[in-house]
Amino acid sequence: MKLFSSLNHPGVWITTIMASSIFMITMGSRQAMGLYVGPLNTDTGLGIVTISLAMAIGQFVWGAVQPIAGAFADKYGPRPVLLSGVLILVIGSALTPFVTSSWGLILTMGFLTAIGSGACSFSVLLGAAAQRMPTESRGVASGIINAGGSFGQFVFAPIIGKLIQWVGWMGSMWAMAVVTLLAIPLLNKLTSNTHAPTKPADPEGGLKKAVSDAMRNPSYLLLHLGFFTCGFHIAFLVTHLPTEVGLCGLSPTVASWSLALIGLANIVGSLFAGSCVNLYRSKYVLAVMYGSRAVLIALYLVAPKTEWTFYAFAVGLGLTWLATVPPTAALVGKLFGIRYLATLFGLTLLSHQIGGFLGAYMGGLVLEAQGDYQWMWWADIALSAMAALINLPIKEAPIVKLQAA
Repeated sequence: MKLFSSLNHPGVWITTIMASSIFMITMGSRQAMGLYVGPLNTDTGLGIVTISLAMAIGQFVWGAVQPIAGAFADKYGPRPVLLSGVLILVIGSALTPFVTSSWGLILTMGFLTAIGSGACSFSVLLGAAAQRMPTESRGVASGIINAGGSFGQFVFAPIIGKLIQWVGWMGSMWAMAVVTLLAIPLLNKLTSNTHAPTKPADPEGGLKKAVSDAMRNPSYLLLHLGFFTCGFHIAFLVTHLPTEVGLCGLSPTVASWSLALIGLANIVGSLFAGSCVNLYRSKYVLAVMYGSRAVLIALYLVAPKTEWTFYAFAVGLGLTWLATVPPTAALVGKLFGIRYLATLFGLTLLSHQIGGFLGAYMGGLVLEAQGDYQWMWWADIALSAMAALINLPIKEAPIVKLQAA
C-alpha cells in the first residue's frame, strides 16, 4: 500500500511494530480507567471527587514524567527507562486493590501507575523509533505507534468491563498487572540494537540549550497551548464518559463499548494523521482536528441520549482522539530536529497532561456541584475552538520545501 511505502526499509517494520505493541499494553488499559470509577466508589465509599482527584493527579504525573523519562532515554538509551516503567506500572496496578484511603489511591493510581505508564509512553517510544529509521519513515511510523495505544483501548475496554462484572474491579486490576508483564520481551526486541543507526550528533550546547531555545520559540509555546486543550478534553472523557452514560440511564456495557469504539476509530485516525504530516503542514492538520471536536460535542449535546448516539459520538471522537500526537511530534521534530525529540516532545506532553489534570478533576467537581456535566461540555467546545485557532500562527515551513531540503 502506498500509505506504508515509506516503511520499506530494513528493520523499520520491526521497530515500528515493537514500539506499537508496547504502547498497546501500557496505554490501552490506562485509557479505560474510567470504567473503574463507579465500582471503586461503590466498594470503597471514597466519593467521586476523591477518585477524580486521584485520576487527575495521575493525568498530571503521566505528563510530568514524560520529559524526565525522555531526558534519561536521550542520555542512557530507552531500554532501562522502558523496563523500569513496566515494573512500576505492574506494582501500581497490583497494589491499588489493597488501598482503602484517599492517600493510598493517590499513591497507587495517581503516582505509581502514572509514572510507569508515562515512562513507556509517547516521548520515549517515538524518540527510540525515530532514531532507528530514516526521516521519510517517521510520520507514518508515529501514526502506527500511536495507533497501538488506540488498539489497546479497543481490546482492553470491553475486556476490563467484562472482568469487572465477572471477578470485580480488584480481580480486573490484578489481571491487567499480569498482562503488562508481556511488554518486557517486546521492549527487549525494540532496544536490542543499542546503537541507533541514524542517531544524530549532539548540537552545540547539548540538552540544556536545546530546551532553553525551545522555550523561547513562540511556535513551540503555541503548540503547547493547543495540546493543553487536547489533554483537558481527553482526560475529562476517559474519566467521566462512563458516568455520563450512567446519568443517561444506559448500561455500563454501553460505556465500555463506547471507549472501545473510540480506540478502534483512533487507529484509523492515527494512521491517517501520520500519513497527512508528509502531505500537509502539521499545524493545519491539528487545526482541523481540534475544530472538528467542537462541532462534534455541539451535535452530541442536541442529540437524543441513546446507545447509538454514544456509539456514533465515540467513533467521531476516536478519529481525532490521540491522532493529534503524530502531527504534534512531527512539528517538534521539524522545529528542533530529533536529537532531543524525546525530551522536547515530553515537555509538550506535560502541557497536555496539565490540561488532563484539570479535565479529570474539574469533571468531578462539576458533577458534585451541578449533578451533571453540562458546564464541562461547554468548556470543551470553547477550548477546542480556541485550540484550532492557536495552531494557525505556528511558523512551519511548507511541505515542498522540507522535502526539497
